[in-house]
Amino acid sequence: MEHASAPRTIDILLAKYAESHQDHTNELIHFVCIPLIVFSLLGLLWSIHFAVATGAVIAASNYYFRLSRPFAIGMAVMSLVMLGLLALLPEMTVLPVSIAIFVVAWIGQFIGHKIEGKKPSFFDDLRFLLIGPLFVLSFLYRRMNLAY
Repeated sequence: MEHASAPRTIDILLAKYAESHQDHTNELIHFVCIPLIVFSLLGLLWSIHFAVATGAVIAASNYYFRLSRPFAIGMAVMSLVMLGLLALLPEMTVLPVSIAIFVVAWIGQFIGHKIEGKKPSFFDDLRFLLIGPLFVLSFLYRRMNLAY
């Protein structure tokens, strides 16, 4: 008799995250706002020093690698593109642009959750701040028929 394997941690976390992201409008808002939040957060760290932003990417990549190698690769590629964009911005614009994007994107997130009628997942578990980008990436992976 074959035994079903236990669900992977990443599958459990994505399923739990999805519970408060069922409304289509909220999902669409998240697909836009989560990448913007990641970009702006990297920008805030970049404004301290590019090595701080790079260190955050490495730390997050280590966490993602433990959850899913394909997700870790996807997030690393996305993060490198974002760091490249930050490097192209005039240095004096990185902080104000990042603050503006961060504030507007979080307002969007909270509007999405108001529409959904459920609180953001990270209110219960801070890990979901790192799972949100994977939630968005999971849709892209499924559309491209990539396993994660």
